[in-house]
Amino acid sequence: MLEMCFDWRGRFDNEELNVLHAEAFAHPVLPIDWVGQVEQHSLGWVTARDAGRLIGFVNVAWDGGVHAFILDTMVVAARRRQGVATRLVAAAAIEARAAGCEWLHVDFEDELRPFYLGACEFKTASAGLIAL
Repeated sequence: MLEMCFDWRGRFDNEELNVLHAEAFAHPVLPIDWVGQVEQHSLGWVTARDAGRLIGFVNVAWDGGVHAFILDTMVVAARRRQGVATRLVAAAAIEARAAGCEWLHVDFEDELRPFYLGACEFKTASAGLIAL
């Protein structure tokens, strides 16, 4: 088995990311232009590949200053609970720091608390939210 590759701003195509997103978030495959979206709005992203196949992805949005935001952490079902997502987030943190960011934020649902606060070492913080 080949070693997994984790790449900052790794190449991907919309079709493979749409398939991954649909599996990760349990919805039909949608025709989203991920390449255009992340290239225009994100600080960067991390891809995880195994034998050339996209098995994981995380988007790193930012405010153009010192705040970066983790979005859309996803791993194919067959590779979950093997440290892939933890490595994606760790690589995102390293690259956000290298870009001059001082803070890395993440919002998550309660069932992901052990992952983000445990495995990824995020700290709790007060925040506000308005449902739109």
